[in-house]
Amino acid sequence: MEKGSGGDLGSGNESERPDTAASLRVRVEDSVFTVDRALLTCGCDYFRALFRSGMRECQQAEVHLRGLRAQGFLVALAVLRGERPALSADQIVDAVECAAFLQVEPLARHLADIVDSDNCLLMCHSAAVFGLLDLYHSAALFIRDMYADLQEATESLPWELRQYVQSLTPSCFVAAGTHSPSMEILQDSFRTLCYLDEGEKDWKRLTDLPTEASTSMAGLTVLANKLYIVGGVRGVSKQVVESSFCYDATADEWTTFASPCQPRYNFTLVGHAGRLYAIGGEFEKSAMSSMESYDVEADAWSFVSHAPRAVAGAAYAKAMSRIFLCFWKPMDTTDIYEYVPGRDEWSLVTTLIRPHSYGHCMVAHRDNLYVMRNGPYADFLRCLLDCYNITTGQWTAMAGHYINSKGALFTAVVRGDSAFTVNRMLTLEYAIGAGGWNPRREMKGFPRSGSVWTFLLRLPKTRHKPRQAPDFDGREDPP
Repeated sequence: MEKGSGGDLGSGNESERPDTAASLRVRVEDSVFTVDRALLTCGCDYFRALFRSGMRECQQAEVHLRGLRAQGFLVALAVLRGERPALSADQIVDAVECAAFLQVEPLARHLADIVDSDNCLLMCHSAAVFGLLDLYHSAALFIRDMYADLQEATESLPWELRQYVQSLTPSCFVAAGTHSPSMEILQDSFRTLCYLDEGEKDWKRLTDLPTEASTSMAGLTVLANKLYIVGGVRGVSKQVVESSFCYDATADEWTTFASPCQPRYNFTLVGHAGRLYAIGGEFEKSAMSSMESYDVEADAWSFVSHAPRAVAGAAYAKAMSRIFLCFWKPMDTTDIYEYVPGRDEWSLVTTLIRPHSYGHCMVAHRDNLYVMRNGPYADFLRCLLDCYNITTGQWTAMAGHYINSKGALFTAVVRGDSAFTVNRMLTLEYAIGAGGWNPRREMKGFPRSGSVWTFLLRLPKTRHKPRQAPDFDGREDPP
């Protein structure tokens, strides 16, 4: 189904199917749907409450839903069956109404997953009208991140919605250099997190890294506007750092939390739905396939399904709330796997065969995965871009080499319809389009040598003087 086309989701009149004790006929407008009761119970609070109420209606073979559109219920059924349909404007409004009226949480999550610059205003307005607060907030945050591009279009929103959008904090581009733990008596002024001041087009200090924190071969990720740093190494012997650290961007505070059961470095750390996932990595110079999940609320790690094979330093991206990892095989093969947390399962999605010399990174925009890779051998400074669409299953080689006179660009984060890339000499914002990435703005480079970690954080609008991180022995570093 083409995005925004409102393609066929199936027939609405399914009354010819035989009834069973496990099925229910649902009448919506002039259509009748024969649906598995278990499907409705699992994904829909309205029907779950109905079937458990003991009321007469829960024993009937047919239920008539009044005040709903059949198209919205059809979208809900598709999502409950595990589909991820693209939706037209009319389908979005009907789906929001259905998600709110029947309390279909999987449908509300799907709508949040497909918010983009084409539908964010409609999503925000519809969610406000029907009371889907999480979707309303997600769409408003997206609009805030793209406010410079959408400001004129937001005039179509009611005044209260515009005020709410403007009250939110946009995402900031944040970066950290690669550092080993430091000695307290030799505090390294370069051991900082920095954020990009887009107005001044320059990087500014956000906070100091804790003394014992390592970003060298560590796992870094953002979850719920908190930066998590796990593992990493100290010294040439690659001794694993035992402590794990969390930076709360809203409170501007550092805390420690439990470390993985298996010491590891050069691994992939993913934040998703209240959990961290530590995938693969190395220990004592051996690559691993083991994987652990950290429950943030319970402050506890547990082992989950191993990765398909041993992997270290794998690139990852989340597209439409799905987790994808690149498993690179030198010198020309990249396998992309999906990890599904709900089923604790891995599946091979696609394989890209392209000659390249080393490494790559991957970012997501809408339902596209963009893999940046180095050119082969003598052309290794070229940064080439390939696009994989998770809906169609098609690869596209993007035009251009994504290189500038000041150096190749090997890292990126996506905000709205922009990709931010950075090296020591230059920070460059690209506009993501169907034909590729087009340079949009140039800003100063990140003033640190070595590898760079990049991510997005929402910083309070009123920021105080950057704080030094505590050393976690019960004392604060002196001001």
